[in-house]
Amino acid sequence: QVQLVESGGGLVQAGGSLRLSCAASGRTFSNYAMGWFRQAPGKEREFVVSISCSGGSTRYAESVKGRFTISRDNAKNTVYLQMNSLKPEDTATYYCARGLTTCSIYPRDFRSWGQGTQVTVSS
Repeated sequence: QVQLVESGGGLVQAGGSLRLSCAASGRTFSNYAMGWFRQAPGKEREFVVSISCSGGSTRYAESVKGRFTISRDNAKNTVYLQMNSLKPEDTATYYCARGLTTCSIYPRDFRSWGQGTQVTVSS
């Protein structure tokens, strides 16, 4: 069973930036697509962004396009989420997710989840 450990969350003012990291256990990290989802209080978990096994393909939710950037370092078993121009509506718990060995970046193809890291954006 893979372990996904997120870090980098915190409190930031609107317009600020944060970088989230997710470290994955195991030696097959590069065989899986990775992604980030988020859940705000009282709302369902929603897709944010995903990246293919090699990093060559990405998919972004419309709400974060142009502000968030996903990347991965397969040598370090780590995926990153750079979040710029943060807005209060970005406040949520952010979850790292592992996809399938098909490397699909479609939101429905993510199965394993981390414990989450809290991001709070003040206005």
